[in-house]
Amino acid sequence: MTIWRVILSILFPPLAVYDKGCGSIIIVFLLTLCGWVPGVIAALVILNNPKS
Repeated sequence: MTIWRVILSILFPPLAVYDKGCGSIIIVFLLTLCGWVPGVIAALVILNNPKS
């Protein structure tokens, strides 16, 4: 996880997880619609997961 990914996940969370698959993008997008903070948290969790 690079600093640019962290910055991107803070500014626009769905764009930060674009290479993790369609499901991750949809989940982060829906959480971002519910609120900015849940979207950022989900994006950071997905980006920090070493298995995906």
